[in-house]
Amino acid sequence: MKVLLLGSGGREHALAWKMAQSDRLEKLYVAPGNAGTAEIAGSPDLAVNDFPGIAEFVAKEGIDLLVVGPEEPLAGGIRDFLEADGRFGDLMIIGPGKAGARLEGSKDFAKEFMFRHHIPTAAYRTVTADSLDEGKGFLRGLTPPYVLKADGLAAGKGVLILNSLPEAERELEEMLAGKFGKASSRVVIEEYLSGIEISVFALTDGIHYKILGSAKDYKRIGEGDTGLNTGGMGAVSPVPFADEAFNRKVEERIIAPTVNGLRADGIDYKGFLFFGLINCGGEPKVIEYNVRMGDPETEVVIPRISSDLLRLFEATACGTLSEAAFETDPRSCVTVMLVAGGYPESYRKGDAIRIGDTGECLVFQAGTKQTGEGVVTNGGRVIAVGSYGKSIREALEGAYRGVEQVDFSGRYFRKDIGQDLMTYTDR
Repeated sequence: MKVLLLGSGGREHALAWKMAQSDRLEKLYVAPGNAGTAEIAGSPDLAVNDFPGIAEFVAKEGIDLLVVGPEEPLAGGIRDFLEADGRFGDLMIIGPGKAGARLEGSKDFAKEFMFRHHIPTAAYRTVTADSLDEGKGFLRGLTPPYVLKADGLAAGKGVLILNSLPEAERELEEMLAGKFGKASSRVVIEEYLSGIEISVFALTDGIHYKILGSAKDYKRIGEGDTGLNTGGMGAVSPVPFADEAFNRKVEERIIAPTVNGLRADGIDYKGFLFFGLINCGGEPKVIEYNVRMGDPETEVVIPRISSDLLRLFEATACGTLSEAAFETDPRSCVTVMLVAGGYPESYRKGDAIRIGDTGECLVFQAGTKQTGEGVVTNGGRVIAVGSYGKSIREALEGAYRGVEQVDFSGRYFRKDIGQDLMTYTDR
């Protein structure tokens, strides 16, 4: 099978690494990829939103399976674009069409979907510039802190959590005035939910699904969850408080109703479902949907899949996922993200990266680039170093040993990944 994977981050390196283990794989391409994916796959010079270029590459190379990593091409309709082209009737695609991608592309659509299908989530109100006063009135009826979300995709920056009402009202005005461009022309105001967050991932063929696993990621740049939000500083899988009872609630109240709801709404959905959840005293509620795998959660969830990922993708595309073998590794997996100095604000690119003997660690490259002089930094989030362990503690120890073998100028990482989970387990 010839496979094209779109994307260039640590998520894509982890997916490529796993697919490369399949006996079904004939040729793998990652576009545009990074220095890590280039070691195991071809790297065509294609932007993820260059739909005509992607179509021509698929036709020329005889691609059998397209796996879409990031959200932008999904929200932009890459699946619809290729399905409208008569040349690609047999092309298998992992990722929803534009209609399904609205679960991530529009916060308002997602909230309406959840309420329509009785999926537990926070109370909300969607406002525009014309209904600003109504939005302020809704804010006044809430208990702080206040949650404001840009309706559209805002590169992970469109969610604000504010402690004072005057600040929330001011930020609402600024968002509707274009603070996040078109993404915040509509703003979703949400009730704040208190609890610990967890991400759960599933793969669905539109009727059946496989629950891939759970993870907890760490978004803040500073230890103790302080400072600015980032694309993710590390992750742990599985999440220890997600016991059998909690997981059963997630499946029965959230995952199954979501898959059934998509089908009931006439949306043909084949791909990943990312459930951003919060544990409110043992009761799971949905904070958000994503329509692709998260990063760096992918770097801990995918390594724990024991089954052939490529065969799972094939079954997903063909609608036979219920018949596919699926097993997970019982061990814990942890990853720690090494980032460029200054990230998530301004940072330098082009610094040489030294990778020593990382032993059995999982090293997934993200913001890297191969040059004539070697591998250099090419983004804010540079490399994820992970490890398996019989316990979270053992996995953490292995990951941090691996971190010490990776160096570049200005390197920064959090030293407290997973420490908050130790209160839930003696492992």
